[in-house]
Amino acid sequence: MAQKGIQLDRETFSCPICLDLLKDPVTIPCGHSYCMDCIKHHWDGELIHSCPQCRQSFTPRPVLLKSTMLAALVEELKKTGLQAAPADLCYAGAGDVACDVCTGRKLRACKSCLVCLVSYCDQHLQLHYDVAPLKKHKLVEPSKKLQENICSHHDTVSAAAERTERQRELEGSRLNIQQRIQDGEKEVKLLQQEVEAINGSADKAMEDSEKTFTELIRLVEKRSSDVKQQLRSQQEREVCRVRELQEKLEQEISELKRRDAELKLLSHTEDHNQFLLSYPSSLPAPLSEATHSSSTNIRPLSYFEDVTAALSAVRDKLQDVLREEWTHVSSTEVDVLLPAAEPATRAGFLKYSQEVTLDPNTAGTHLVLSEGSRKATYMGQEQSYSSHPDRFTGYYPQVLSRESLTGRCYWEMERRGGRVFVAVAYKNISRAEGETRFGFNDKSWSLDCNQNCYIFHYNSILTPVSGPPSSRVGVYLDHRAGVLSFYSIVSETMTLLHRVQTTFTQPLHAGVRFYGLFHRGATAEFCKLK
Repeated sequence: MAQKGIQLDRETFSCPICLDLLKDPVTIPCGHSYCMDCIKHHWDGELIHSCPQCRQSFTPRPVLLKSTMLAALVEELKKTGLQAAPADLCYAGAGDVACDVCTGRKLRACKSCLVCLVSYCDQHLQLHYDVAPLKKHKLVEPSKKLQENICSHHDTVSAAAERTERQRELEGSRLNIQQRIQDGEKEVKLLQQEVEAINGSADKAMEDSEKTFTELIRLVEKRSSDVKQQLRSQQEREVCRVRELQEKLEQEISELKRRDAELKLLSHTEDHNQFLLSYPSSLPAPLSEATHSSSTNIRPLSYFEDVTAALSAVRDKLQDVLREEWTHVSSTEVDVLLPAAEPATRAGFLKYSQEVTLDPNTAGTHLVLSEGSRKATYMGQEQSYSSHPDRFTGYYPQVLSRESLTGRCYWEMERRGGRVFVAVAYKNISRAEGETRFGFNDKSWSLDCNQNCYIFHYNSILTPVSGPPSSRVGVYLDHRAGVLSFYSIVSETMTLLHRVQTTFTQPLHAGVRFYGLFHRGATAEFCKLK
C-alpha cells in the first residue's frame, strides 16, 4: 500500500506532456501544471493557446512564472530515491490496453478513437487535441475490442449528435468550396486581364509591322524609280552616241559612193592623155580611223547586263535577310504571363524534375544531414555546427536547399516518423527568433504534413487541406507564372492538395522543417527522380 501511495504522488507531480517529473514547474490559469519548456513549446506556433488537458483557451498568451512550491515538492520527491520505479505504471501491463502507435515497449492507452480505430497513450493522443480535423473524431475509454463497439453500419449516437457532427463537416466543406470559388474568380479576372493584354499587344505589333513593311515598300519603290531613271538616262546617252557615229558613217559612205562613180567614169575614158591628167585628183582620201567599221564595238542586248546582275544580287541578299529574320519572327513566342498547363501525369511532372540537396550552412543545430545532403534527421541532441550567417539557430529545426529554383521545376520529398513541413522560401528569409519559421512570414510557403491531415501555411495564415494521406509529397513550381502546387503521391497516382497563384520576386529554395518535441527521430529525404 505504501508503494501505491508513492506512485500516486509521482503521477501527481508528473508533466502531462513529457510524462516525466516536472522541471521548472509552472501552473497555467486553469490550474494544471506543466514543465515550463514543455508548455512553451506546445504553445509556440499555435494561434489559440489552450490547456492540453482541459482545452480551456487563454487570450492573450499567459505569462509563465515558476511555481516555487511545486518545484520544492518535486525536489523532495526526488530525494526519496524512488523516482524511477513509478514510471513502470505508464507501460501497458497484462490487463491494460496498449498504445497502437508506440514502438518498442508500449505505453498504456488512455483513449481509443472510433474513427481511426486506434488506441493512443497521452503522448500520441495529443494530436487529436491540436489538429482541427482530428478534433472531430470520437474518443472513448481504452478498449481492446474496438470493432465490437462499432455497429456494422455506423456508430450508435443520437440523431442530433450525428447531425451536429455532419453539420460541422458540411460547413467545413462549404468554406472550402467558397474559398475555391474566390480563388477561381480571382484567376478568371487575371485571365481576362491577360486576354486584354494579349489583344493590345497583338494590335500594337500589327500596327508596327504594317509601318515597317510600308517603309520597306517605299524604299524598294524609291530604289526602283532611281534605277529606271538611271537606265533611261544611260540609254539616251548610248543611243545618242551611236546615232552620231551612224550619221558620220552614212556621210562617209555617201562620199565614197560619189567618188566611186567618178572613178568609174574615169575608167571608161578612151583618151589616154585625159585619163592620166585626171587620175591623181580622182583617188579618194583614206578612211578616218574614228569612223572605221572595225572601231565600232556593237554588243546587242548586253548593254545593261551589269545592272541586271547587280539587281539580281541585291534581290538574292534581300531574300536571304528576309528568310533569316522571318524565321526568328515566326519562332518567337508571345511573352504573356499565363501559367503553362501543369502536366497531367507523374511522367509529365518528371520531365521537370530538379535535384535538391540541402545546404549544411543553413541547417538548424538539431538536424543531421546524410545521403549526400538529401536527407535531414531531427535529433534530440544539439549538433556542433560552426557559426554561419545563413544558419537557422532558433528553436525551430529547419533547413534550405543549396539550389535556387527558377523556371519550371518539380521535386518529391519522402517523410518518415513524424510531422514535417514541406516548404519553399526566399534565401533572405529572416534568421531572427520568432520570424524564421517556414509559413509564418511573407517570404515562405509550407505544407504541414501530419499523420492523416495537411495544413497549408503562409504569412501565419493556416488553411486546412484535404487529400489522401501519403508519406511522399510532390512539389511543382512554375516560377515565372507564379504557380506553386503540392501533390500527394500514392504509387503513381498524384492528387492535388493545394495550389498557390502569386508573384515570386526572387529565386526560391526548397526547404523542410520539423515540428518539435514529439517528433524527434523524424526524417525527410528529397528523392532521386532521374
